[in-house]
Amino acid sequence: MSAQLAAALAAEEAAIYAYGVLGVKLTGEGDRTEARAAEAIHRGRRDVLVSRLSALQASTAPAPAGYDLPFDVTDRASALKLAIQVEDGVAQAWRAVLPVTTGADRATGLNALVDAAVRATRWRRLGEVTPVTMAWPGRA
Repeated sequence: MSAQLAAALAAEEAAIYAYGVLGVKLTGEGDRTEARAAEAIHRGRRDVLVSRLSALQASTAPAPAGYDLPFDVTDRASALKLAIQVEDGVAQAWRAVLPVTTGADRATGLNALVDAAVRATRWRRLGEVTPVTMAWPGRA
């Protein structure tokens, strides 16, 4: 279980970094508000994971100072594309938590998966990407 939680932590940390990069390329106040809210949620989930992994006495690799993005973020369209990719990646990380957890850990994982899937759908809608939803969020 701790390996899957550590992977979810890494995904949350990467999401925080990505929102810092993509947020400056969003043009509308609604887009920026959505990005700020998403980053805050990812920061909260990161903090919960750090506490949970500490309680499990599990060690994790420190977050890198920076990340290699999959493409250059140069405008609103590429910022939205990155936001979608980030949320899909977070959903994948949390989906892997579900089969190895029970109780509160599983509820946390399921809530995080659903939240990431909903945010990815919002970004797809804003970016006019189809399909807007995925049949199985978090599935690679």
